[in-house]
Amino acid sequence: MNINLIRNPLRTALALGLGIALSGCAVGPDYQRPAPPQAKDYAPAGTPGDTAAVAGPDGDAQRFVREMDIPGQWWTLFHSEPLNALIDDSLKHNPDLAAAQEALKAAQENVRAQQGAFWPQVTASVDPTRQKTGGVVASGVVSNATLYNLTTAQLSISYAPDLWGGNRRQVESLVAQADAQRFQLEATYLTLTANLVNAAVGEASLRAQIASTQDMIDSQSKILETSRRQLALGDQAESDLAAQEAALEQVRATLPPLQKQLAQQRDLLAVLDARSPDQGPSAHFELDALQLPQDLPMSLPARLVEQRPDVRMADAQLHAACAQVGVAFANRLPNIQITANGGSAADQMHDLFGKGTSFWNLGAAITAPIFDGGTLKHRQRAAEATYRQAAEQYRSTVMSALQNVADALHAVQSDADAMVADARAEQAAAHSLAIAQRQFALGDISQVALLNAQVTYRQAELALVQARAARYMDTVALFQALGGGWWNRKDVDAVVASGPDMSP
Repeated sequence: MNINLIRNPLRTALALGLGIALSGCAVGPDYQRPAPPQAKDYAPAGTPGDTAAVAGPDGDAQRFVREMDIPGQWWTLFHSEPLNALIDDSLKHNPDLAAAQEALKAAQENVRAQQGAFWPQVTASVDPTRQKTGGVVASGVVSNATLYNLTTAQLSISYAPDLWGGNRRQVESLVAQADAQRFQLEATYLTLTANLVNAAVGEASLRAQIASTQDMIDSQSKILETSRRQLALGDQAESDLAAQEAALEQVRATLPPLQKQLAQQRDLLAVLDARSPDQGPSAHFELDALQLPQDLPMSLPARLVEQRPDVRMADAQLHAACAQVGVAFANRLPNIQITANGGSAADQMHDLFGKGTSFWNLGAAITAPIFDGGTLKHRQRAAEATYRQAAEQYRSTVMSALQNVADALHAVQSDADAMVADARAEQAAAHSLAIAQRQFALGDISQVALLNAQVTYRQAELALVQARAARYMDTVALFQALGGGWWNRKDVDAVVASGPDMSP
């Protein structure tokens, strides 16, 4: 092919197209992020103070620190090496997280694919054929033969200038969708880590409840054996023995449900760690091996919308919907298509690209919709309605985020108060039991009275265990409600973390 014959026309066409594209405007609304919420706090009473405190494990006060930054690995604040190791392993193997990462990569590749429309599309072809023409039809070759070979080598270039910015808006929409997918990944990451911590706390709580229940069963069993001996000696009424047997069986009945919950909790930990239930994690969790964080973050509502992955995802979806309005508008306007073809055709392969075999053409087409039954108009209206819908969904997401934080703050305060009450009840019950044991040893009270004191103490002990677990879960809920510190993460692959450039 004689490139010199087509170089100048192609250069002119490309210069013209690029000039049009660069000077073109992008129709449709330019996206503006919604204003942050005007709320200054999460409750009419304002910022909560320190929580209540009581002597004993996990009884220290927690205090709320305004604008405290959240570490990317916030769960390390519980100071549990087995928990840290479990979460690290799960982050490497959890299928939900891996699926979210691949979805992000797919969204980013879609952006790059759409960016290709900013550039001319070039194709090359070689078309060897054997042809026969009718005798009454002029031959297509110099030899004037009706049966001949024809080989055509051709380079084709087409270019559609982005005259109204429709492609720029489409790329903008896809970039926003990729951003939404990035925040979906962060939401998946946060949900996974929060579920793992809660599952570990749940296991620790159940183990403590089972241990307390088993102690209660052992103590009551010993008292029952003593009662049977006294009954045989005539020192115990049969009704007292029956009451004691009934109380023991009632306590025994509470043990299987706790054991079932513990087994199910272990299954949950296994699945979150991408293992089958028969290959669950080796780590076992105890409440005494965890440490309750003393300082808790509290971000202002205006800052919260920057931190929450679901709010950022809703913002990106709103951006994508805004850009689609521009795409729909641009589709209603005239467009230009520039094409250029150049090549060589010869009836003998060795003559290809020889003298007199070259050809070229250059053209431009302007197309404009005239009548389409209102299709493009209604598509634009649909895009505008979708944009308004996304705006309302964003507003709803922000309100839910504010509620989540407010609920978590109330829970931290209230459950701390509840634990103080439970701790005092447990201390009072322990003191009462100690007195009852001394009185029973002196013969001043019956075994039934001692049994009642023991039951009261074990019930208070169980309530305290549940209160301790509730404080841990409240703390997890607050970290999750505030976004989990994803902006401080150091474990994200650079390819996944960085979005594509949307410029042509």
